Amino acid sequence: METISAVEKSLLKILRQWSDVNEVVPLGDKWLGGTMLLQTADKTLKPKEIPIEDFFHKIVMLRDRLRVLEQNINSNKKLSDEEKVNIQQYITRCYGSLTTFNVLFKNKEHWFVGEKSGSE
Repeated sequence: METISAVEKSLLKILRQWSDVNEVVPLGDKWLGGTMLLQTADKTLKPKEIPIEDFFHKIVMLRDRLRVLEQNINSNKKLSDEEKVNIQQYITRCYGSLTTFNVLFKNKEHWFVGEKSGSE
């Protein structure tokens, strides 16, 4: 017998895999209307300004594409279980590299999560 939570998770997984509908992920309130400034070491060069909303959207799209990649790997019939695990571990390390950007997310449940240490 499946719990309602398990059924919801299964449905969400199916919807993510087979639809182009993306989850709405809110930017942290303190970043709304903000600008990201990229300044080179050479102060004579003009800095690049990027609206944080645009940068955040790209981060969320990257996360969504990694999730789709995970689903495609897990459903691939030609890959062995060992190959799937190896590729999945690599994707997990990619998530870990992106944890720096968790500060931009409004809700913690949207954060990137990499490998957990043995103490967690």
